[in-house]
Amino acid sequence: MGNERRLLTLAICLVLGGGLIAAVLGASRAAGPHAGAADGRPAASDYVDIRDVPRLPAAAPAPGSDGSAGSMVVDCGRNEQGHYNEDNLVVSPGLLGGAHHTHAYVGNLSTDALSTEASLDAAATSCAGGDRSTYYWPVLRRPDRPGTRPHEGSAGHGNTGEIVPETSVLVEFRGNPVSKVVPMPRFLRAMTGDAVAYTAADEADVRARWGCSGSPDRATTRYPRCPAGERVTRTLVFPSCWNGLDTVGVTHRSHLLFAAANGVCPKDTFPVPELRVSLAYEIPPGLNVALDSFPEQRHSPKTDHAMFVNAMTDRQMAAVVRCLNEGRACRT
Repeated sequence: MGNERRLLTLAICLVLGGGLIAAVLGASRAAGPHAGAADGRPAASDYVDIRDVPRLPAAAPAPGSDGSAGSMVVDCGRNEQGHYNEDNLVVSPGLLGGAHHTHAYVGNLSTDALSTEASLDAAATSCAGGDRSTYYWPVLRRPDRPGTRPHEGSAGHGNTGEIVPETSVLVEFRGNPVSKVVPMPRFLRAMTGDAVAYTAADEADVRARWGCSGSPDRATTRYPRCPAGERVTRTLVFPSCWNGLDTVGVTHRSHLLFAAANGVCPKDTFPVPELRVSLAYEIPPGLNVALDSFPEQRHSPKTDHAMFVNAMTDRQMAAVVRCLNEGRACRT
């Protein structure tokens, strides 16, 4: 009888011990390889001194005779109107609050999850030249300060703190180094970056590019610590090789791909103007900032992303294409 009790006790201990080990391992896996703080803030390893970031390799090849060397800057302000919401028209159309984090916008002033082509086409815009396209990205926050303004507390899911306003927003279209570009179709929807990069199996879709205004030759997928007097920057480059058929992809990516490093587009795609959105922020040296994210992404800087819906008129898009293909520097 005594032996049976001892065996039963041993069995219970083994079961409980195994369950505890499984729970610990499970929590470790869920936290990822560089778990953030217990409150979900970024980990110390998510920050890097910009001076420790290697310089970028040589720039992309200069456009050849068949290329399109021009650029078009679209002046859309820096969200002075305070256009924020927790929607994502590109990924979650029709679902209010579907982003689970807050996006900042320039361009079309009506954009939300319920927007339609007709509503976008009829809305006001922050762009000086009348471009009704919508450009948006997740906000950057100061977790050390409580948010008191609209949309600073509405996202939930651990996205808290004061929203840091953009000091500057540059919306720019560029050409292709080896080919002339063709027009984007109206209401083409595009995205860049990977909002779930922290838990993704690989980094194939990571496009985060953080830096400092005084070091344009250095870029990182971590939050940069910049010297005093310099601004923190984010550069969001969109894919520019269109399949010629669809304005929306099944995966939100399949219809619009990235060109190779030499500018050549994948087979059966056509070069369209390459959109770049460049953001800058005044961040005190040493301050830890946090990018809005899904809760399980722990505000990882690798999850930086942006969206775009082209609502330019055919005439406006033709002017962009003409500027790029003629190699001019234009502004509207």
